[in-house]
Amino acid sequence: MSTEGVGRVLVRVMALVSAATLLVGACSSGSSDPAPGNRSYSTTVTPPVTQEPVRVVAAGDIACQPGEPTTPVRCQQAATADLARSLHPDAVIALGDLQYEDGTLAAFRSSYDPTWGTLKAITRPIPGNHEYHTDGAAGYVAYWDDPPGWYAWDAGAWRIYMLDSTCGETDCRSEQAWLERDLQDNPARCAAIAMHYPRFSSGAEHGSNPTMNRFWKIAYAEGVDLALAGHEHTYERFAAMDPDGRPDPARGIVSFVSGVGGKSLYGLDPRVPGSEFAQNSAFGVLLLTLMPRSFRWRFVDIDGATLDRGSARCH
Repeated sequence: MSTEGVGRVLVRVMALVSAATLLVGACSSGSSDPAPGNRSYSTTVTPPVTQEPVRVVAAGDIACQPGEPTTPVRCQQAATADLARSLHPDAVIALGDLQYEDGTLAAFRSSYDPTWGTLKAITRPIPGNHEYHTDGAAGYVAYWDDPPGWYAWDAGAWRIYMLDSTCGETDCRSEQAWLERDLQDNPARCAAIAMHYPRFSSGAEHGSNPTMNRFWKIAYAEGVDLALAGHEHTYERFAAMDPDGRPDPARGIVSFVSGVGGKSLYGLDPRVPGSEFAQNSAFGVLLLTLMPRSFRWRFVDIDGATLDRGSARCH
C-alpha cells in the first residue's frame, strides 16, 4: 500500500475510534430508566476534533419482517446493505423504522442483523414509530445494547445530534432543552440533526410534519446546517429553509428525507415549496462527506447510479 493509502486508512481508523468512544460513553451515561426516550447524553469534554473528511451513510425504513419475500418494490434491505458497505463509510446514521413491523428483538435478529447489522459497529441509530410498536421500544433497546434515547457525537469537525422524534413515547421537552444546551456548548461548528419524522416532505403517505418545529426552531436559532429524516419511503432534498419553509440561503437548514432503505416505496404528491429533488422509484442510500466547513452529498441507488449530488457550505 502507498504512503497516501496508509494515511487514509489511519485517518479513518482515528475517526472511527473517536466516534465509537463517544457513543460508548453515551450508552453508559444514561439513567436506569429502561425507556430509551427518557435517557440522554451530552458532554462538554469531546474527543479532539479532526479536520479530515468523514463519510457517512444515512438511511431509514429498512428491514421487512422476517419471511417477507424480496420483490422489486419491497424488502430490498439486503441490496441496500450491500450498497452501504460498498461505499466504505466511516459511520452509518440509521434513521428509524429499522425493523418492521413491530421492532421486536427476534425480528431485529432475523432480518435487520444479517443485512444492515453487518455495519452495526459503526452505526448510530435512532428509533422510529415502528420501534415503539413494542412497549418502550424494547426490541430496539435490546438489539442496540441499551442506547440513550437521544445523544450527540462528533464526526470529524461536525457535531451530529441524534433525536427521538416520537414525542408521544418520549420526553421531548427535556430533549429540546438538552439540544439547545449542547448546541450552545458547541458554537461555531458545523452541525446536523437526525430524526425519524421529516419537517418537510412531498410524500403522499405522510407529507410534512409541522410538529417537528419543536426541534427545527432550536436548530435554526443555533445555526444548524443540515437535517436528516426518514419515515416517508422516498428520497427528497430541500433547499436551505427556515422552520416555516421560507427560503433562507444564509441561515437556513438544508434537509433530506432518506427513507428508501429497503422496506417499500411510497408515492409522491406535487412537490412542496423548497423541494429541489425527489424520487420514489429506487431504493438507495444518502452518502454524505462531512468536511470542516462544508459538506457534499450523493444519493446512490442499489444499481450503483448516482441520482442526486451536490455540495453546500456551513453557515
